[in-house]
Amino acid sequence: MNFAFTSEQLAFAAAVREVLRDRCDPSDRLSCWKELAELGFFAALAPEEAGGLGLSLIDVVPALEETGRAAMPGPVVETLVAAPYAPEGVTRVSLLVDGVALDADLADLVVDVTGPSAVPVRPEPRRALDPGRQPYGVTVAGEPERLPGSAEALLRRATVGTAAQLVGVARQLLARSVEYARTRTQFGRPIGAFQAVKHQLADVAIAVEFAAPLVHRAALSVDAQDAPRPDRDVSAAKAAAGEAASLAARTALQVHGAIGYTGELDLRFWLARTWSLGAAYGTSAEHRIRVREAVFGA
Repeated sequence: MNFAFTSEQLAFAAAVREVLRDRCDPSDRLSCWKELAELGFFAALAPEEAGGLGLSLIDVVPALEETGRAAMPGPVVETLVAAPYAPEGVTRVSLLVDGVALDADLADLVVDVTGPSAVPVRPEPRRALDPGRQPYGVTVAGEPERLPGSAEALLRRATVGTAAQLVGVARQLLARSVEYARTRTQFGRPIGAFQAVKHQLADVAIAVEFAAPLVHRAALSVDAQDAPRPDRDVSAAKAAAGEAASLAARTALQVHGAIGYTGELDLRFWLARTWSLGAAYGTSAEHRIRVREAVFGA
């Protein structure tokens, strides 16, 4: 299969990247939100008659990678994929999955993915490893309102969107690690000159390059009406992207050493994002089980 992104898809991603470079602050969950909304990013998947751009998921995958590369905080994927379901005027959306809604305090709308349905909730904050993605346990405080559309499609899109962000996180961690390995010296040589460090960075690069096409395939499967096994493709993408980001995070810590844990570097934002996105919508281990069952049977 020959696949390449179109010039329009890449231009949209470039516009998102420019906004993120100038405005995004990983420590502020509302930074650059207004600018991306004005660009049409969050309404990209909504139909044109509803004020959206009418794009498909594959059209926004490169842009989603950019939000991961910038460690953009807040319910980015959730708002994007819920746009076709959300009433007019909603600016931020949280998805309720297994009793937990990320960034529910920022959301105008909480969508229970089992419906999908809009639910009024009372959020209770839980301990967060990632300051950019605050989990809330929620208590439903009223009658749910059924929303149009398919719950399966919503959850698939959220999973693929999260996988795309993980690829972006992994790319940024790799870039930061390579840059640090070129400048940090030991025994009079850059640490990047040592074979062991080269191998570690090469392993990350290979993992990322293998994961990215699986995310692209999953986005195409989710959008297609006749895709034979969309759930298999979605799980393959999430498993590979999560593993690539996890490997990138471990390697970044090993390359940077103890300074990678400290507040002196902002590397911690990308490390935390790896852990929170890796756990969202199923871990790599859970999705590998689903792929195995899809291929070989339960």
